[in-house]
Amino acid sequence: MFWITLVIGLAGAAVALALAGRRVLFLARIAKSGQPDPERVLQVKRDPKADIEGQVTEVLGQRKLLKWTVAGAAHAAVMWAFFLLATVYGEAAVQLLFGLEAHIPFLQTWGPIGFVQDTIALACAAGLAVFVAIRVKNSPKRIGRKSRFKGSHLSGAWITLFMIFNVIWTMFFFRGVEVARGNFGYNKAAYFSHLTGNLFEGIESDKTLEILESVGLLAHIGVALIFLVFVVNSKHLHIFLAPLNVMFKRRPDGLGAAMPMMSGGKPLDFEEADPDEDTFGRGKIEDFTWKGFLDMATCTECGRCQSQCPAWNTGKPLSPKMVILELRDHALAKAPYFTASEEEREKFTDEQKLAMQVDKELVAEDGVIHPDVLWSCTNCGACVEQCPVDIEHIDHILDMRRFQVMIESSFPSEAGVMLKNLENKGNPWGMSEMKRLEWIEELDFEVEVADEKLPEDTEYLFWVGCAGALEDRAKKTTKAVAELLHIAGVKFAVLGPMEACTGDPARRLGMEFVFQMLGQQNVETLNEMGAKKIVATCPHCFNTLANEYPQIGGNYEVVHHTQLLAHLVEEGKLTPVAPIEENITYHDPCFLGRHNKVYKQPRDIMATVPGVKTQEMHRHKDRGFCCGAGGARMWMEERIGKRINTERVDEALETNPDTVSTACPFCLVMLGDAINEKKNEGAAKETLEVVDVSQLLIRSIKGEKEPVPAE
Repeated sequence: MFWITLVIGLAGAAVALALAGRRVLFLARIAKSGQPDPERVLQVKRDPKADIEGQVTEVLGQRKLLKWTVAGAAHAAVMWAFFLLATVYGEAAVQLLFGLEAHIPFLQTWGPIGFVQDTIALACAAGLAVFVAIRVKNSPKRIGRKSRFKGSHLSGAWITLFMIFNVIWTMFFFRGVEVARGNFGYNKAAYFSHLTGNLFEGIESDKTLEILESVGLLAHIGVALIFLVFVVNSKHLHIFLAPLNVMFKRRPDGLGAAMPMMSGGKPLDFEEADPDEDTFGRGKIEDFTWKGFLDMATCTECGRCQSQCPAWNTGKPLSPKMVILELRDHALAKAPYFTASEEEREKFTDEQKLAMQVDKELVAEDGVIHPDVLWSCTNCGACVEQCPVDIEHIDHILDMRRFQVMIESSFPSEAGVMLKNLENKGNPWGMSEMKRLEWIEELDFEVEVADEKLPEDTEYLFWVGCAGALEDRAKKTTKAVAELLHIAGVKFAVLGPMEACTGDPARRLGMEFVFQMLGQQNVETLNEMGAKKIVATCPHCFNTLANEYPQIGGNYEVVHHTQLLAHLVEEGKLTPVAPIEENITYHDPCFLGRHNKVYKQPRDIMATVPGVKTQEMHRHKDRGFCCGAGGARMWMEERIGKRINTERVDEALETNPDTVSTACPFCLVMLGDAINEKKNEGAAKETLEVVDVSQLLIRSIKGEKEPVPAE
C-alpha cells in the first residue's frame, strides 16, 4: 500500500507542479516585458523598515480587510488557515514519503500544535460559511449594480470556496482515521480530530483503516495540488502576489502625488522627447510597467473599490475593479504576441492575431476601455484607499489619460477651454492676473504682497490659489483665513499676480506638459522669493505643492489652513467665544482627507466653537464621498447618471443640517450648487448654506454670522 500511495502521490505532484510552473513562467514573461520602474525597487532598498511594516500590517495584520468587520474577520481566518495548515501539509508530505507511521518529532507530537491546527481549520470553515452568506446576500442577480461583485468572475470564487472546504474535510478525514487506527501523534488537544475519529470506531480491520488513511492522505494532498493549478490560473493568484504588490506599492499608500511621466524607467524630458520613441502615458497594453502587470494579476475581484467609487455609485460606467480586470484580460490575451520575438510574430495567422486582440485599441468606444470610463474618474482615491492588495488604480487611469490627451488629442471638449486658459492666463477661468489681488481690497488691514523677496519676518507664504482669489464663494474662505492669521499675529505674505495655477487640473486631466510648464514657473518664483513655509486653503494646491513639486525641484514645508488654524487655536492664539447654535455636518475633501490623511484638524476646529453640534454623514473620513470636482472633473460636464455632488448633498440632508462645512473651494462650489438645486426643489431649508471651517471659526471669534446670500 505504501508504494502505491507513494507513486500516485509523486506522479500527481509532478503533473500539478509542471502545469503550475508553466503558467508561472508565462506570467513571468508578461511581467518582464513591462516597462522598467526602478523607483519601485529603490524605495524598498531605501526603507526596509517600511517594507516590513507593510507586510506585518497589510498582509499578516489584514488592516484594510478588517475595516470590513465580518468579511474581514472571515478572510483573516481563511488566510491564517492557509499559513498554519501548511504544517499539516508538511506532516502529510512526510507520511507520503516515509510511510503512514512516520511522524515529525515535536511537530506531530506536541498537543498545542494540534490544538492550533484544529482550531484554525474550524475557524476557516466558519469563514467559508460567512463568505457563502455574503455572496448569496450580495449576489448581482439579487441586487444588481449595488453588488460589489458585479462584473467579477463569480464561478472562480465558488470553486475556490469549494476547494478550501475540501482541504478542511480531507484533513479531518485522514486525521480521524489516524485516531481510530491509533496512529495519530497528537493527544486530545487536537480535539476535533479526535472527535472525527469516533466516526471510524466501528471499523475493526487495520487493513481497512490503512486503506482509508491512505485514501484520505492522497485526497488531502490531491486537493492542494489541484488547488495550486487552479490558483495560478485564476484571480486567487493574489495568495502569492499580494505580498509582492504590497512590497512594491508607492509609499506610503499610492495616494497624494501623481506619478511623473516615465519613459524607459526615467522621467520624461519634454524638451528632448520623441513621440515615436518615448512612451507618453499608456497607449497600448505593452506600455504598462511591470508593476502595472503585477497590479492586474493581483486583483482579487472583491469589488471593495467599486462599492466606494463615486462614479459607479452614481450610475456611471467607471468601475475601478473592471478597469483592472479588463486590462488584465486583454494583457493575457495579447501576451503571446507582445512577448514573442519579431520572427515569431510573423508566423501568427490573422485568426490568431484576432484572438490575441493584437489590433484592439486600449481606449476607444470599441476598445478595451471605453472613453466614458476613463473620463468619469474624479481621482478621489477611494479605490486605492479600500483596495486590500494595494492596487494603484489612479496611476493607471491617469497614464491612459495622458496618452489620450497628449498623443491622440482626445478628451472632453469643454476641458480644452480650461487648458487654454491655463496656458494663456495661468488660471482655469482665463481671468486677468491682476484680479488675484481684488479680495485684499475688502479687508480692513494690510496684506503683504511679495515682490522680489519675502520679508525676513514672514512666517508663511499664503498660497491663495486660483479659486481662492477668483471665485466669489472661495474668496470668503480666503478672507476668513487672512483675517484669522492677522488676529493670531501670524506674519504672512501673498504672491498676488506672481502666483499661477499649480497645474493640478492639467496634470489630473493628463496634460503633463502644461503641468510642467506651470509647475516650473511657480517653483522658480517660490525659490527666488525664498519661500520655506507655505499655507494653502485649496487641498489640490496643498497636495501639489507638498507632494508633487518636489518632483520638479520645489521642496517646501506646506500645511493646509485647517492644520495651521487648529494649531493656533490649540496654542490659544485664536479663541472662539460666540456660540453658533447649529447642527453641522462636515464633508471631507478627497485631496485633504484620503490623499493626505487630514481628518482630525477640521473637526477639532469645529469642536472648539461653542454651540456647534456635529453629525457625521454615513460616508465620512476614509470612506468619504467625493463632491465630483477632482480629476479635472470641475471643468467637464457630467452627462451620465446622477450628479455626484447631488448624491453627496442628499447624504448631507439626511443629517438635517443647518450648515454643511468643508475645507476645499472645489467642494464649496460643487456642494453649494447642489444645495441651491435642492432649495429650488423644496428639498432643503432656505437657510442651509455650505461654508468653510475657517468661516465658522471667524464667526465665533468675532461674534458675527454672515448673512445667507439672497438667491
